[in-house]
Amino acid sequence: MAPEAQHWYEKAAEKDNIYAIIQLGRHKNDFCQKIGNCPPFKKTQAEWFAQAKGLVLPKAQEGDPESLYLMYEITLNREWLEKSATAGYPLAQYWMAVSERQGEGFFLIRGKRDASVKKWLLLSSEGGYPKAMMDYLQILFEEGDMEGLRHWLKIAAETGDQAAISNYGAYIAHTPDKIGYPLDLVKGYALFTLLKELDDSGGIGRYVERKCEEIREKMTQTQIEESEKAAKDWKATHPPLSFFPDKLSN
Repeated sequence: MAPEAQHWYEKAAEKDNIYAIIQLGRHKNDFCQKIGNCPPFKKTQAEWFAQAKGLVLPKAQEGDPESLYLMYEITLNREWLEKSATAGYPLAQYWMAVSERQGEGFFLIRGKRDASVKKWLLLSSEGGYPKAMMDYLQILFEEGDMEGLRHWLKIAAETGDQAAISNYGAYIAHTPDKIGYPLDLVKGYALFTLLKELDDSGGIGRYVERKCEEIREKMTQTQIEESEKAAKDWKATHPPLSFFPDKLSN
C-alpha cells in the first residue's frame, strides 16, 4: 500500500468507512519492512479488524444483509457468507456460487453442487450483480439455452459491464452471430465506440479497434452517423462503463 493510498484509507477510516477499515486491517507491511521504508500506521492489523467488527456486528446481528457479508470479510467464517446470501445480498450470493464451484460445501447427490451454483448465480443476477450475470451466461451457453443467453446478456450489458457490452455489441452486429439476435449494426457499432473511451484498460484496446473496423465495413455513412446518436443516447440513459472491481479487491 503506497503512503498516499494509506493516507486516504485512514482518512476514510476516521469517518467509519468500513471498507477502508477492512483494507487497512488486511494490509501487511512485509515489503516496506524489508526495505526499511514503512510509513507509520495508526493501528495494528488486529486493531483495525477489531474496529471493523465493532461497527459491523450489531447490524449483522439484526440481519442486515450487507453487514452479514462484511462479517464474512472480517472473519472469513463461511457461515456469515451463507447467512448474507440467504438474506438476499447479491455479492454474497455470487461468492457462495464461486465457493461451491471451488469445492466448498457438502453435496451427497450427483448434480446437486452444479444446481446450487446455478441457483446462487441466478439469484445474484436477479439482484443486479454483473459478474454473476457473466458467470450465469456461461452456464446457459453450456446448456444451449439461447433464449436465456439473449435475455441475460442484454441485461448484463445494460449494467455497464464492459465485457457484457463487448459481447452484446458483437452479437447484435453479427460479428459473429452466435446466439440469434436480430441484426443491429447501428447499435452494435455505437457500443464499440463507447468502449473506445476505456482506451486500453484491461488490454481491450486492440480488440475494440478490430471490432469497430469489422462492423464499420458493413455500414453505410448514414448508419455510421446514426450510431453516433445511438452512442450518446446509451451513455445518457445507462450506467458508466466499468470493469466492476470489488471494493475489497487487492
